[in-house]
Amino acid sequence: MVGKYNELQDAYKSIHESFVHGGALNECDVKVIPIHSEALEKGPEMVAKALENIDGVLVAPGFGERGIEGKLEAIKYVREHAIPFFGICLGMQCAVVEFARNVLDIKKASSTEVDVNAEDPIIDLMPDQKTITRKGGTMRLGSYVCNIKEGSIASRAYNSLKIEERHRHRYEFNNDYLEQIQSNGMLATGVNPETNLVEIVELENHPFFLGVQFHPELKSTVENPHPLFVSFIDACLKYSRRKAKNLKLVKD
Repeated sequence: MVGKYNELQDAYKSIHESFVHGGALNECDVKVIPIHSEALEKGPEMVAKALENIDGVLVAPGFGERGIEGKLEAIKYVREHAIPFFGICLGMQCAVVEFARNVLDIKKASSTEVDVNAEDPIIDLMPDQKTITRKGGTMRLGSYVCNIKEGSIASRAYNSLKIEERHRHRYEFNNDYLEQIQSNGMLATGVNPETNLVEIVELENHPFFLGVQFHPELKSTVENPHPLFVSFIDACLKYSRRKAKNLKLVKD
C-alpha cells in the first residue's frame, strides 16, 4: 500500500480492515506492506526495489502535494509491469495524471490541488466550485449514484450496473480531457448520471487496473466485504500464482 500517512497508525485503518474482509472471502491472509510514497521519489531503482516482489499495489487516498510524485512513480511501474493496481480517491486521480504524462505525453499534466496554475489540469475543481472561498463548500461528501459500463472490471466485481458509494474529496476528473484519455486506452467505466463526473477508470489491456473516486473502504464489513477489495485480492492471487508458475518454468 503506497501512501503518505504511513507514519500515522490509524490513517488507513479502514483500508487495512477491508483487506482482512476481502482476504477472508478469498480464503487467504493479505500481507499489507506499507510503502511511504516519498521514498519512491528517490529514483526508478528505488521504485523497482520496493515493488518488484509485490503481488498488487493499492495507492491510498490523501490530500495535498506531499508524496504525489512517488505515487505517480509507483503507478507507472505497475502499469508497465502488469501488476494489479487499485487506486482510491487521490490514488485514482494520480493514475489519470500518470497516464496523461507518460502515455499521452502531456508533460504538464497535473492536478490543481498540487499546482493551482497547472497548464494541463487533468484533475480540477468543478467550474461551479471555483468561486467558493470556504473549502467546506467545495467538498463532495456523502453517497452518490454511479452507473457502471457493462463488461468492465467494476461491473464484474459488483455484479451490477448501478451502485452508490461514499465520497469525500474536492477535486474531480476534468472532462475536457476525457475523449483524449479514453481514445488511448484509459476508460471511464463508472460515471455519475446527474453530473457526468467520472467515478471509475480502468485500463485496457491490463489484467487489473482500477481507480475509483469514492471510498469503498468505508462500506466494507466482516459480513459484507467490499466487492472491489474482494476482486482486487483475487487479481493479486492470480498474479502471484502466474509469477510462481513462471519462476518454476525458468528453474526447470
